Amino acid sequence: MLKKLVCLGLGMSLVATSVLAAELEKKKLTIGFIALTDCAPIVIAKEKGFFEKYGLDVRVVKEGGGWPGIQQKVISGEYDFSHALAGMPIAATLGINGNANLQAVLSLDFNGNGITFGNNIIKQMKKYGMDDKKRPLGSESLKKYIDAKHAAEGDNYQPLSFGMVHPVSTHNYELRYWMASSGIVPDRDTTIKPFPPPTMPSNLIAGNIEGYCVGEPWNERIVLKKKGSTLVTNYDIWNNNPEKVLQTRADFIDKNPETTKAVMKAILEAQIWLDTSWDNRKEAAKIMSKPNYVKAPVSVLEKSMTGTFQYLKGQDSEPNPMFNVFANYYAAYPYYSHGMWFITQMYRWGQIDKAVDMKKVIESVYRPDLFAEVAKELNYSLPPSAWKKDGVDKYNMFMDGKVWDPNKAVEYIYSTGIDEAKVSKEELMKVNQWTVKTEQPDYVCPYGPAGCADPKYVTK
Repeated sequence: MLKKLVCLGLGMSLVATSVLAAELEKKKLTIGFIALTDCAPIVIAKEKGFFEKYGLDVRVVKEGGGWPGIQQKVISGEYDFSHALAGMPIAATLGINGNANLQAVLSLDFNGNGITFGNNIIKQMKKYGMDDKKRPLGSESLKKYIDAKHAAEGDNYQPLSFGMVHPVSTHNYELRYWMASSGIVPDRDTTIKPFPPPTMPSNLIAGNIEGYCVGEPWNERIVLKKKGSTLVTNYDIWNNNPEKVLQTRADFIDKNPETTKAVMKAILEAQIWLDTSWDNRKEAAKIMSKPNYVKAPVSVLEKSMTGTFQYLKGQDSEPNPMFNVFANYYAAYPYYSHGMWFITQMYRWGQIDKAVDMKKVIESVYRPDLFAEVAKELNYSLPPSAWKKDGVDKYNMFMDGKVWDPNKAVEYIYSTGIDEAKVSKEELMKVNQWTVKTEQPDYVCPYGPAGCADPKYVTK
């Protein structure tokens, strides 16, 4: 009798296992990433066995063709998911960066970028009063240098050249935001060109650009080579700003809902692991230093990954615990309001030439609804709403003191006096007659000290 029960139990176990396996519509997956420290959740999900835990056989691939290459391969289906700039799935859905309904199923991190200038232009800016130890450092000295250059060169003015990683990247918008805050008109006073992130240091050293905005470790590479300094991080520009997302095609989610949720669970567990301790961050730096991942020295990766950042050549690192945030402060949550901010920047800088309903667009791209399902299974803290204001407390401040309120999205686009919008305020107002209820989340840091600014918020 006992033997029969054991056999029956084993049989039921096998049936349950097969049913569980059947729930995953697709097990073998390919996920693309760019060699940046914020690919860490994808890499850690692979290396620490989180993908395997959820029944997935995942191949992670370092993309050599930069962000355009990664986007093309997601659209074509060569990559099932990818590490992506937060604006990329929005732009593709709008038809200005590829043409496909891509969706952001989770946010991979907050912060993580820097604006790094070479020694020559830093020398010029210091002549115009720049204090490179000021935090946050504005672009006023760059404006004064540009004005003097205009006066000296007149009609023969040669714009200064700078690099960023992609036209719809956070880096492009952050660099422009920082410049425009002091009155610089980016496309008149400067030339801003896209380069793959790992090529930024070599382009600066070769003199092709004066500086750039990029993610780590490509700022610290220049600082440690003493070829330049990082003047400002994107945390300095906008505290806890959205940076990368995990993207896939909308039709992939429709066909493979359980697979999608399994991928999300694995990566969310990796994000939590990354913020659990600084020792985990150090382990992550060693893993990512490998040639098939970021291929950078551990010492360089640790500069930003372990709660510090070295801004200036030849100077000590400075405390910067929130330079990378992966799980704390809802960093994994894909806020609609964060996504809409990118649409406002696409309008501000002339990348969209027609009036669209911004709320409708972002709700077709960002998926906080799907994320909430996964988060509840993992007991991940959820904010009270997918809509919030930024610029209203010390954990989401903009360096210029402005407030981002999605209910005033149209006004926000034209609020600075420096924009290159191709659509009028009146046209946009006609198709954006909606309101949303915003709710401000409390600052929560429950997963560990990594990425946490204040020890009192760490759950012991």
